[in-house]
Amino acid sequence: MTASDVTILLDQMNKGDADARRHLIDAVYDELRSMAADKMRSERANHTLQPTALVNEACMRLLGSTNTLQSRAHFFGAAAKAMERVLIDHARMKNAAKRGAGAVPVTLLDVGASIEDGALDLLELQDALANLEEVESDLANLVRMRYFAGLTLEQIAEINETSLATTKRHWTFARAWLYDKLKSAPDVT
Repeated sequence: MTASDVTILLDQMNKGDADARRHLIDAVYDELRSMAADKMRSERANHTLQPTALVNEACMRLLGSTNTLQSRAHFFGAAAKAMERVLIDHARMKNAAKRGAGAVPVTLLDVGASIEDGALDLLELQDALANLEEVESDLANLVRMRYFAGLTLEQIAEINETSLATTKRHWTFARAWLYDKLKSAPDVT
């Protein structure tokens, strides 16, 4: 499905067309499911959240919100943010279930930065992303699409309608910025 097809469906959905919502989900579900499967492969082996559950929960949050989605880039950026929230909420529930026991480690191999042993607390990543959001929201969105949605730089460039060179340059900066923040985070082991 082309970017303009998604944009047309979003426009129809924003105007209250219930069929457009169903068509949009049908059109993007496989791509979102693939993104979630790629993301979940990089999670720990005993993760209890499955890709289908991740996509379903993210779609419910995304399409259940009152936010108006304008374009394919906006939609996939919002989908990446919804997947991030689902994973963060899942990590918080696991930590709460353990009554505050250690945080759930995840690797940042997809982000291209490693902290000492390659493990990182997902909640620390969220905090770092919140800080990056304050500095440069486009870079935070790029990280979300890359890390939480599992998109390639080529896919992100296409979605954002930017050149691959620009996307790579932004990715390099965002990755270095996150590495610096996460490296200096307390209790990172």
